[in-house]
Amino acid sequence: MHDDNRMAEKEILASARRRLDAILPREASRWLLVDVSRQRLLRIEGGRVLQTYRVSTAGAGVDARQGSRGTPPGVHRVSGRIGGGLPSGTRFESREPLPDPWTPDTEPADAADESPDLILSRILTLRGCEPGINSGPGVDSEARYIYIHGTNHEAEIGKPVSGGCIRMTNADIIRLFEEVEEGDPVVIV
Repeated sequence: MHDDNRMAEKEILASARRRLDAILPREASRWLLVDVSRQRLLRIEGGRVLQTYRVSTAGAGVDARQGSRGTPPGVHRVSGRIGGGLPSGTRFESREPLPDPWTPDTEPADAADESPDLILSRILTLRGCEPGINSGPGVDSEARYIYIHGTNHEAEIGKPVSGGCIRMTNADIIRLFEEVEEGDPVVIV
């Protein structure tokens, strides 16, 4: 079974690299791959997977349409990095930090299912690079405010339950934030 998983990951990685090369030829030695089927984000540099993170993508599946609440497919770029140097748990609204940070004890344990999906710790904003797929009227990832961000729903990481964004644990998004730059490609498959 382990060999089957490794083979499937290699196939997904190769397919994503072909898509990236078709859209942004000769661009990327460092890039991110969001594998929706496995709820994983891979950081790739020099053709090698350097880090694998568990994530949570959309409960609605892969869908770029405005209002779909899906995670948009295809090639994107990190268009902004927000929150560098701020404490873990910093809450954001309209991409601006709020003064009172979130901590697990600020939210009742029994309210986890009902509490809003907070954007915490860091934000990597995404701009689609494929017109009609994730860029342009009705499907624009940037206009939909699609991010990679920390969450108050860390227990759900690994399950497709977000409203379209790619959620990470707060510790993981802080680490990833330090490993990427604006302009780095992100391929969502």
